Parts: sequence; C-alpha cells; structure tokens
Amino acid sequence: MLKKSLISVLCLSLLVPAVSLAETATHAVKPLTAHQERMKTCNADAKGKKGEERKAFMKSCLKGESAAAVKKAPEAKKHEKKTAKKPKTYKKLNSQQMRMKTCNVEAKGKKGAERKAFMKSCLSNK
Repeated sequence: MLKKSLISVLCLSLLVPAVSLAETATHAVKPLTAHQERMKTCNADAKGKKGEERKAFMKSCLKGESAAAVKKAPEAKKHEKKTAKKPKTYKKLNSQQMRMKTCNVEAKGKKGAERKAFMKSCLSNK
C-alpha cells in the first residue's frame, strides 16, 4: 500500500514540471503587438536620456513624430510652461457665500469684537 502511494506521488511530481513547461512554451510563441514593438524601439533609442528629456522623447516617439521634433520637444515644453497660464475658474457662489463676501467687504477696517458683532448681524439679516 505504501509502495503504491509513493509511486503515484513520484509520477505526479514528474508530470507537474512537464505541464508547466508546456504552458510557458505556448506563452513564449505569442508575437509582440505593434504598440509593444514601438515601445521596444523607442526604449532602445531613449538610452542615455533621463528625466524630462526622456519623458518628452518617449511621448513623441510613441506618437510617431520625427526625430527633429523629438529633439525640440523638451525645449518647447519648458517655454510653454513659462508662457501658458491657466485661466481662473470661478465657481458659482450660493446665497450664504455671497452674503459672506458682501459682509466681509463691508467689515473692512473693523477689528476684534466690533468686527465679530458686525459680521453676526450682517449674516443674520436675510
């Protein structure tokens, strides 16, 4: 009985590596997609570049831009950061916020207890 179970365990232990080897062989045959190929090529071309320069290079290379545009990209990006300003976005104020804003403007010059009393009365008036 012990011999039979030992033999079956040995046979199973020999089968497991064979099955896993077959699985890895099927995964290795898979060809790279077009994007993976482009990543591989761009990554090889980006050797020696670091930081922002590498990031800009990879971005333009993956888009398929020319080498001349790729070299100018970091400089253009730096210039763009200095000149481009984000427009301010204003959210709509609700009635309480509008009241606070108005009362704050009216309370200029008042300090301490006087300001506190004024703000209380101003905000309670509807």
